[in-house]
Amino acid sequence: QVQLVESGGGLVQAGGSLRLSCAASAPTFSRYYMAWARQAPGKEREFVAAISGDGASTNYADSVKGRFTISRENAKNTAYLQMNSLKPEDTAVYYCGVILVYNDSPRANRYGSWGQGTQVTVSS
Repeated sequence: QVQLVESGGGLVQAGGSLRLSCAASAPTFSRYYMAWARQAPGKEREFVAAISGDGASTNYADSVKGRFTISRENAKNTAYLQMNSLKPEDTAVYYCGVILVYNDSPRANRYGSWGQGTQVTVSS
């Protein structure tokens, strides 16, 4: 079971930026697609972005395209989510997760473990 620890969340004004990090315990980190998802109060967890094991392929939710960038450093077993031009509606707990079976349609992804999450709050 891969253990994941997110960090980098916080309070930021609208229009600001944050970079989230996700540190993974597994030495096989580079084999897996990784994902970021978020969950706002009273809402279901929603897909944000995914990245292939070699970092060459990415996929984003329409709501964050052009503002968020997912990346990874396999040598450090770490994935990142750079978030720019943040909006109040981006406020949520952000989770990173391992994708066991990837699909271009995010709803069809099969996920393994998730981290504990990190809170992102965007003030207007």
